[in-house]
Amino acid sequence: MIAYVTIGADDMERARRFYSAFLPTLGYSVEEYHGDLSYVLPRDEGASPALPDFYVKKPFNGQPASVGNGMMVAFEARNQAQVRALHAAAIAAGGVNEGAPGFRASYGPQFYVGYLRDPQGNKIALFSSNPDDPQRDDG
Repeated sequence: MIAYVTIGADDMERARRFYSAFLPTLGYSVEEYHGDLSYVLPRDEGASPALPDFYVKKPFNGQPASVGNGMMVAFEARNQAQVRALHAAAIAAGGVNEGAPGFRASYGPQFYVGYLRDPQGNKIALFSSNPDDPQRDDG
């Protein structure tokens, strides 16, 4: 089980603006600790935390943050409409479109996804596989 994901950022205010544009809608709350950001899911008193947490931090080694080639973090939305809304909100908050929301021929008929780059250049996916939404029409 993945407990948390950490990405690096050099400008925490830009990172906060970007991630706070969509993560709270997906149920995450943000906490700040020593200037770093922790996005966590709610948990009931005495229960184990909902995982994974998502951390945005300045690199521990003091060097500039950099993106990983082939590295991406995906967040699941409730439905296709939410994918579109969150993708637009993230772009308005400083993200860069890396692939407009829609179906991709490489994936199953229900997989609906939009891709972004955060202000640091990290690749983010927002997706839904909701069976109640329309599916890709290959006919």
